[in-house]
Formats: sequence, C-alpha cells, structure tokens
Amino acid sequence: MAAAARHRPERLKNSIPVGTFRLIARLDIKGPNLIKGVHLEGLRVIGDPQEHARRYYEAGADELIYMDVVASLYGRNNLTDIVRYTAENVFIPLTVGGGIRSIDDVRLLLRSGADKIALNTAAIGRPELISEIAGRFGSQCVVVSIEAKRRPGGHGWECLTDNGREHSSLDVVAWAERAVKLGAGEILLTSIDQEGTRKGFDIELIRAVNSVVTIPVIASGGMGSVDHLVAAAHDGGADAVAMADILHYKRSDLPAIRAAARAAGLPVRTLA
Repeated sequence: MAAAARHRPERLKNSIPVGTFRLIARLDIKGPNLIKGVHLEGLRVIGDPQEHARRYYEAGADELIYMDVVASLYGRNNLTDIVRYTAENVFIPLTVGGGIRSIDDVRLLLRSGADKIALNTAAIGRPELISEIAGRFGSQCVVVSIEAKRRPGGHGWECLTDNGREHSSLDVVAWAERAVKLGAGEILLTSIDQEGTRKGFDIELIRAVNSVVTIPVIASGGMGSVDHLVAAAHDGGADAVAMADILHYKRSDLPAIRAAARAAGLPVRTLA
C-alpha cells in the first residue's frame, strides 16, 4: 500500500462490524477549497478541507468522502496532496472521487492513502472501468457514485454526470443494478433535488435503489436533522449517510448525531 498508508495505525475499518450504520462526512472540493452548494450549484467556499477533515475525524466520523467537483471538466483528479496529508493525520477510511478515468488514476490515489475510489462520469461513459478496477483492487475499493435527478412528472430518476451538469439518459435504478453486476462494492446515492436543501433525503429514491442491489447504499443529499438520517435508515434502508451542510455550518455535530441515532435504535459504532 502507499507510503502514507503504511505509517497509519491499525485501520479503523477492520474494527467496524458488518451491519454498523456509518456516519460519513462528505467534503466537496474545488481547487484548494472545501465548498458547498445547493442542487450541486451555487458553490460557496467553506474553508480548508484538511482542517475540516481533521475536526470531523476527532469528532467521531466513521469515514470521509472527498469529491473533486470540477475534476471531470479537466479530466483529472487534483486531490492527491490533500489525500496524502489526510492519510497521515486521519485514521478512518477515505473515499476519493472526481475525474478518475483509469487504473493508473486509481493506483495513484490508493498510493496517496485513499481506501476507496468513487466513480461516476467515467463509469457511465465506459462501464467496463468498474470491472477493471474491481478485478485489480477488489470490489471493496469501488464506490459507484450516482447523481440522481427526478424525471419530470416524478417518473423515476435520471443519472447525471460531471457534478450534475450533464444528462446521461440512464435510469438510476437500472444503472445501480448493472453497477453491482460489474463489480461495485458500494453505491453513493446523491439526490440532486434534495442536495443542500436541508429538507431530508429522497426516501423513495433510496428505497428504489435498495430494492435491486445487494451492496451497501450511502444516502447523500438533504440532511437537515437527525430525523432525516433515521428516516433514510428505517424507511429507505440506507446503510450509511454522507453529511455535509449539517456539519459544515455547525447545525449539529457528530457526537449529537451519533447519540440521537443510537437512541433511535440504529446500530452506530460505539466510540472508545
């Protein structure tokens, strides 16, 4: 594994029991900045991503997700330095996405300290990439990121690419099912309609994807309260939630979210 990873303590991921509901901090990156938008648009600078990552780790996040939101425009992921720094200072699993197009891209990020790779635009353009990466590094390394937009009239959802900028015409549920067959190990499911609104996750979307896949589904987009998290788990069947707005703007914090999730009966990790 990477030089950065070799110096890390024993991996927390090895101590998280199967079936644990994971609380994941999501950090969207543009250039050197942590940013946040609404419906993946109107991006606002929040601050230093490394500073926030360290704070979320110390507060008890189970995992971190880094997404380079402009990488697909330029055909490359620019998070190597950020990932390398994080891997040396944060000892929970790291998922990295944006602009990943080849085995070489994956190898570089894994050597920098990433544990999992998130694919969207390149995988839709060439689905075989999922199988190639899973075959080389294992399915546990492959997260298929789906940016879902509800179709007019509410009849299903379309997969968007390039951080919600481009239409693909692909049906979300059908693509999720195919991604599993190609070797995906997890699905990061982002509702563009709910993202940044603080109005809750798209439960119908989560439930629809869960009905056709056998791998973990991470719900993303819309969390404004712990009640929304509980609904994603109990009503949608999500295995984890990715949080951004609620943490970045300090509307709540991870200890409070974890306590409330446990009180609601969710099997969250017990911190030492």
